[in-house]
Amino acid sequence: MKKILILFSIIIGVYLFLYINNHWIVITEHIYESEEVPKSFNGLRIAQVSDLHDATFGIEQGKLVEKVRESNPDIIVITGDVIDSNRYDLQQSLNAVEQFVEIAEVYYVIGNHEVAINEVSEIYGALKELGVHVLPNTSVTLERNEEYLNILGIEDPLNGYETQTMLNVAKSEINEDYFTILLAHRPEMFYTYVVNNIDLVFSGHAHGGQVRIPFIGGLFAPSQGFFPTYTAGVYEEDETTMAVSRGLGNSTVPFRILNLPEIVVVELKTK
Repeated sequence: MKKILILFSIIIGVYLFLYINNHWIVITEHIYESEEVPKSFNGLRIAQVSDLHDATFGIEQGKLVEKVRESNPDIIVITGDVIDSNRYDLQQSLNAVEQFVEIAEVYYVIGNHEVAINEVSEIYGALKELGVHVLPNTSVTLERNEEYLNILGIEDPLNGYETQTMLNVAKSEINEDYFTILLAHRPEMFYTYVVNNIDLVFSGHAHGGQVRIPFIGGLFAPSQGFFPTYTAGVYEEDETTMAVSRGLGNSTVPFRILNLPEIVVVELKTK
């Protein structure tokens, strides 16, 4: 009987460990400070949602929506893989997005899973109907008190186009003297973002390395392999800063280990 109780306790312990690791959403905040940030955008809070992969967080995504609301964003950016190509359920993800648009303006770019499922047009159409700003290799310019900020978005290179080519198209519409934010699913393309003089990049895709090893980092990431370089946090080179989200959901590998689902918030500050 004692052995049965021990085994039962171990099973319950493992279940709780996995449940918490895959359902306990945290908010990670970063301050981005630069002389390039227009004074009118000082204090702008940007909440990043990435790699939802059709995961569920409460009834009608209530826990996820509450966390985003708690982050007090001025804008929300979604950096791809809002759906999962292995279990496509667009409405499940839209349950969250249709509530996000009630909190703040939402900007979106696709990830590799949207391309893989071959339903990009349907996804774009559904998000546009909700009022989301969809950015397929294009841009928008925000204005405050006659000061301006660019938001660029590029699609995932799984669509057959090189990242540089997509950036060229997106940048063709902007005034490059303005502070520029890029939404791009893949962090491993960091060097390309750097040579294009992007100020601030939001990316995902790496799932935090799926399993995070203390004092080492992520174990494995798509397109980067074992012990990847870009998995979570902030990376800087030259004049470019990249914020990489650990994301929210899972795909082929069903569990996160020591890698809580994450909403990233970056607050802009003028030096």
